[in-house]
Amino acid sequence: MEAIASWMSTIGANIFIILVVTVLFTTVGTMAVKYLVRKSVEKRRERSWHPKDIEKRQRTLVVLFANIWKTAVITVAILLITGKLFPGLDFAPLFAGAGIFGVALGFGAQSLVKDFLSGIFIISENQYRVGDIVDIEGAAGTVERIGSRSTVLRDVDGNVHYLPNGMVQHVINKTMGYSMARFVIDLHPSSDMEKVIKIINKTGEKLAAEEKWQSKIIEAPSFVSVGAFTSTSVAVLISGKTQPSDQWAVTSEMRRRLLVEFEKSNIKLGIVMPAFQQQK
Repeated sequence: MEAIASWMSTIGANIFIILVVTVLFTTVGTMAVKYLVRKSVEKRRERSWHPKDIEKRQRTLVVLFANIWKTAVITVAILLITGKLFPGLDFAPLFAGAGIFGVALGFGAQSLVKDFLSGIFIISENQYRVGDIVDIEGAAGTVERIGSRSTVLRDVDGNVHYLPNGMVQHVINKTMGYSMARFVIDLHPSSDMEKVIKIINKTGEKLAAEEKWQSKIIEAPSFVSVGAFTSTSVAVLISGKTQPSDQWAVTSEMRRRLLVEFEKSNIKLGIVMPAFQQQK
């Protein structure tokens, strides 16, 4: 009992103090990292960045640096506790052996190193952030996490995609800076195009002026051009600039209002024929 009491009053007490300090350093350090990262992003942000872009960048960097801090603190704590439990242990041979083991492991884990370095470049180059809607190598969805080895996407069906960072070669970011509400409406060929253009532009301007939508719309949706046409339909292209991630809501509302306005003005929708019927 005396030996246990002696151990608890010396080594045990030291280990307890190390654990308490580790928890404090992890908690306080994480809070400090979050504060410093957010201030740094706000200070060095680009003038064209929208508040949503700033928030996404902050969230992404906070997770990265917070994990690095936690890993460093826990590693130091483990070394200190090991030193207390085994006071005569010489770490030099272990580090030398770890170096040799690391070289051997490096040849067999090149893909892991590639994934890690690619993840660093993805974050440093701001290719995409947590919360962005992206298309990566055929997988499309919202970025839920950017880890040191992989990127996690969740698509519209709720499916989760895990993509190794090393395989990311082509990224389509749909919510970087601004987005485009761009869509086509097929009308009957007999439609008065001058009248159609006025309705589209007026509807877009009215939508952009409303309090609910003006914070989402940068440039009002308007007529762009007349596209392909057949004997049964003529395609009309409409486009406007929106805040990141708001293009789908603006597009949906614009379509709804145009259907109402076209109905009032007796403008008929076109009939889009299947491709094989158009060739006959």
